[in-house]
This record gives sequence, C-alpha cells and structure tokens, in this order.
Amino acid sequence: MVDGGRLRLGFVGCGTIAQWHLAAARNAASRTDITATIDTDRDRAEAMAKETGAQPFTSFDDALNDDACDAVLVMVPPRFHEQLAVAALQAGKHVLLEKPMAPTLDACDRILGAAKHAPDTVFLVAENAQFWPEVVRVRELIQEGAVGDIITARAWHCLPPMPGFYDGAHWRMSSQATGGGVTIHAGLHWLRPLRMWLGEIDEVVAVTGHPFQQMEGESLCRALCRFDTGPTASFDVILSPGPTAPLPLFQVTGTTGELVVDGIGPVKHYDGADPRGTIVGQGSYLESHNAQIAAFEAAVLDGAPPAATADYSLGELRAVPAMYRSAQTHRWEPVW
Repeated sequence: MVDGGRLRLGFVGCGTIAQWHLAAARNAASRTDITATIDTDRDRAEAMAKETGAQPFTSFDDALNDDACDAVLVMVPPRFHEQLAVAALQAGKHVLLEKPMAPTLDACDRILGAAKHAPDTVFLVAENAQFWPEVVRVRELIQEGAVGDIITARAWHCLPPMPGFYDGAHWRMSSQATGGGVTIHAGLHWLRPLRMWLGEIDEVVAVTGHPFQQMEGESLCRALCRFDTGPTASFDVILSPGPTAPLPLFQVTGTTGELVVDGIGPVKHYDGADPRGTIVGQGSYLESHNAQIAAFEAAVLDGAPPAATADYSLGELRAVPAMYRSAQTHRWEPVW
C-alpha cells in the first residue's frame, strides 16, 4: 500500500547499473523517493545511501521487516532474482525486476505465480528496450506503413566489453550467475525490438563462440530467427576483444523502403528520395531508463497499464535456450 501520493523505493543491489537507474529516477520519477539501499557489500549500500538519503541495509529480509520501502528495484545477479522477487511480492511490495526475469523458465513461472497471488502489487520486468525511443519510433513507422510489408530485419550488437560490466570477477562473467553468456544478458535488449516489430519467434538456428575468453559463457551468438508473421531476422550479439566499427544497430527492410537505427540516436528512412536517407526520429538509449522508471511509478501510483506485462519478457527467454540448443544440434530449433 502506498500512502501520501509518493513511492518509497528500495534499491536492491547497488552496483554499476544502480547508478543508471538512480539517474533515471532523478530525471523522470518526480514522485519517487529512494528510501532503502540494500547490498551485501556494506560499503556499496552505505555509499548509495549517502547519495540518496536512504537507509542502508546489508540484509534484504531486514529491509522488508523494517518496512523501509513500498517497492523494490532488484538489480542483482539473475540467479538471485527468484528468491528476492518472491520474497518481496509475498511481503506485499511492488517489484521492478531487472531483466532477465530469471535464468530459467521454471524460475520465471514461480515468480509469476507469486505475483498472481499478490494481486495488490505491481510486478514488472525492467527491459528498457521496450521504451528505447528509436525502437518505439521504428514501431510507429512500421505501423504507419512507412516501408510496406516487412521482408526481413537485422539486429547487431558488437562492442568491446564495457568497464564496470564485464571486467575482473564481475558476476556477468559467470554462467552460473547469469544462466549463460552474453545472449541471455545483453542480447535480450536486441531481441525485444525484433519482437516488438515482427511478432513472436517460432524457430531459430544459431552458432555461439568465445572471442572474449575471460567470459565463462558464450561471448558471441549469431542467429537467424523465423517469426510467426513470416519474416526471418538476423540477430548478432558479440563481445569483441578488440575495437569495433560503428555499424547500424537495427535495420528493417520492407517492400517499399528501409528503416535504420544508425547507432545511438538517429532513425533513418530510406524511401528512394535521398540516397543518404532521411532522419525521421532521434533518441538516446539512456532515455529508455527514464521512461521505464516513470512507467513503473505511474503503474504503482496511478494504476496506469504497463507498456509490456512481465510475462511478455518470456518471449526472449524462450528464444535464448533455443539458440543454445541450436548451437549444439546445428539445426533449426523450435521456440517453446
């Protein structure tokens, strides 16, 4: 229950991504106060508490027992998502859970079951690609018929590992912590737009590799995804050990033209009028975090319907195991 028209939010996990979420909350969640910072590392919990004016905790149970917040934003390794999300929902807390919902579909089912039995709570998965301005603009243009019928699409993510995310003994380097490698973590940000534009993935064929050898799981996945609407899209996610070129992040090819997300920012429309394309949208990846936290605040305080329900994220989590299976069988694998 939220009283006073303001949302008391607890940060669960105070690592690098928490700084991104903090900036978003300050930018876009004017009715939200960070009242609890929770991390097993006392120094990190206290540092974030000092920055936000929150109460620090090293125990999640202590924070729940102290009623230090109305809602939690869970930003810990995926292997702990089920434990913490279920505990929060059973305590009547609203939950915004970083993607992936969990490393396995069985764990996701248990979390969703807990949410179903906590009907007065809001449970959402933090997949900020749902709010990525360039991605949303492409969806609008597709719906407006800007490129006719979709023939194919391409998603491309190839970058050196980001400091603070893939260095040293960071948990993203561990298959046990994440449920795999780069596909189940960073790759979900590139699968969500394809699903928003093309529908659900029916089957995949994929190869995986390990170019970034410090990472325990795969650091490369190249796949073809066949969608229930007919088109086949390519999907590439790569952690490169060396420098990379600034290639387009997404391309959607239709019968009357093409849409391109040309790096972080511009959306270009190629309709034959200008060989260089026409800029028809502009955005920023970090803006997606702003829109995401604002949507969570509105869902809790105003009952606003979410842009995507939590169970919608299962579409990506069904596709990833199929890619892993295909890498082993060397065949097209169904997504189920």
